Amino acid sequence: MRFLSVCSGMEAASVAWEPLGWKAVGFSEIEPFPCAILAHRFPTTPNYGSLLTHHEWPVEPGSIDLLVGGTPCQSFSVAGLRKGMADPRGNLALVFLGLADRVKPRWIVWENVPGVLSSNGGRDFGSFLGALGQLGYGVAYRVLDAQNFGVPQRRRRVFVVACLGPGGWEAAAKVLFEPESLRWDSSTSRKKGENNPRNVKNCVGLSIYENRPTDSRITGPHLIAPTMTSRFGTGGGNVPFVHHIAPSNVAPTVTSSGPPYSRTGNERVETEALAITFQPGNLCRQAGAEPSTTTTTTLKASSGDQMPHVAQSMSVRRLTPRECERLQGFPDDWSLIPWKGKPVDQCPDGPRYKACGNSMAVPVMRWIGTRIAAQKLSK
Repeated sequence: MRFLSVCSGMEAASVAWEPLGWKAVGFSEIEPFPCAILAHRFPTTPNYGSLLTHHEWPVEPGSIDLLVGGTPCQSFSVAGLRKGMADPRGNLALVFLGLADRVKPRWIVWENVPGVLSSNGGRDFGSFLGALGQLGYGVAYRVLDAQNFGVPQRRRRVFVVACLGPGGWEAAAKVLFEPESLRWDSSTSRKKGENNPRNVKNCVGLSIYENRPTDSRITGPHLIAPTMTSRFGTGGGNVPFVHHIAPSNVAPTVTSSGPPYSRTGNERVETEALAITFQPGNLCRQAGAEPSTTTTTTLKASSGDQMPHVAQSMSVRRLTPRECERLQGFPDDWSLIPWKGKPVDQCPDGPRYKACGNSMAVPVMRWIGTRIAAQKLSK
């Protein structure tokens, strides 16, 4: 299967569909850091740049089997201004349709936030679906939540699958819907938190980890991350995790520019979600190590590692970029690349957080891909 990915970001589609043997013939991305990720991870695949210039791309009708993209969601998001198609970013959905009309792929996969369903009273989304119909596509759409596909993040997104030609709507529906749901044979309800596919500790490696709604920005069930946004970990709108700390344990903190640190003696040890044990007298040591004789330091951006603090019953820390990659289903350090002439180990965290927050969830895309492949094989 040959596909063209637009508004590519850090390219969840390619990561998801590589096991299927599918190949991207080109990308479309303009943000500098995601462009650098694409160039680093896919050096032989061209990035055509702005979607607005698609008429200039060397992509001919019939040269691709599938067009995939998640056009910018800010104009549809309930957290945005809700200008819908009146916003130039929302209008990229129409440009996406223009590209589909030009290259005529058999399959289309489009993703956006749930707010697109209610934008302009539902008329924006209705216009998008209607245009697909006029282009000859049968369409199905469904809201899918990433936490049901193996990652511990609440991330509800609208997915539109379209198939060209007579009977296209039936093929699209078979991709997004199981026979049980088409018969309205819904599964029995479950208790809160029961049968969640994974929990956050699998991403961050903490043995004592509980997400508690003590911070106003924390909502939802225990052990499931809030929805990741492009501001995750990069400013006032970022979302911390609040950890419940047992009497003798505390999670490390992170600074605005680096990963968690712990202190052993006079050495500062860089660590990925390493548990620290507090001893009487506010002395700390690494789990399993001999007690230290120095006072522990809580790191924060304003004081470096010079200000000692007494351990509290609750600890707040930000997710690291690697943990955010795991929440989206990417391989570890997928976004850790050489950047602006600096080596990999000096790649800044800020653009990595943004790229993760703007990406699609890899396991959801893989599920859609496998079901499209099954439809293709059944022809």
